[in-house]
Amino acid sequence: MLDYARLAEIATTRAEAFRHADPFPHIVIDDFLSPALVDAVVAEIPDYRKAKTNKDAWETLEDGSVAQYRKSFLSMEMRVGRLTRQLYWELNSADFLAFLQRLTGIDGLVPDPYLLGGGIHETQRGGYLMVHADFNKHPELKLDRRLNIIIYLNRDWPDEYGGHLELWDKPMQHCVQKVAPVAGRCVIFKTGRDTWHGHPHPLNCPEDRTRQSLALYYYSNGRPEEEGNEEHLTLWQKTA
Repeated sequence: MLDYARLAEIATTRAEAFRHADPFPHIVIDDFLSPALVDAVVAEIPDYRKAKTNKDAWETLEDGSVAQYRKSFLSMEMRVGRLTRQLYWELNSADFLAFLQRLTGIDGLVPDPYLLGGGIHETQRGGYLMVHADFNKHPELKLDRRLNIIIYLNRDWPDEYGGHLELWDKPMQHCVQKVAPVAGRCVIFKTGRDTWHGHPHPLNCPEDRTRQSLALYYYSNGRPEEEGNEEHLTLWQKTA
């Protein structure tokens, strides 16, 4: 399902760019998934607004939450189709982990079999996700969170719909990068106490559209001392 020859080339040619990216190590890969694969994954996403079994599978913060609004996620692998489960398997495979390690310079990466907080993310019109730095310890595995991957699934998504991923500088003075959530695009970025990111502005898409993505997180047993090892939950930030 993935183009491993292309990934090997990216790991070789863009590793330095990843590690020195501003405001923190990251990379944007367009056409990470083909249009046909994007459509196939989207077709397997259960509609949380219909069947009760679908609603039970989705986790949603109540409207009015300070940090997130009209955002849901589905981490249960058995509630998605076989093709999406195959994609999860490839993204957690030894070959893909080897690509990530060559790209990022982080050795000993471990995938999350629980998909804790990951899987399918879906945000409705008016929804947002405040800028934040992610929790840094897996509560079950007690491993250190090191990388995030977000793969966008939104075909025909004009800029005016919003939902851009924003990457902010360490002092939280300004947004340095904005990434449009267009279909097939993948963002890989390092996680730490000051890797501030989110999409803090309410979505402006039509009511019958949502912002959809896949999210996976990768861990290691320990992290460099200079990155700080004190355990913390998600750290939220307000923006102007």
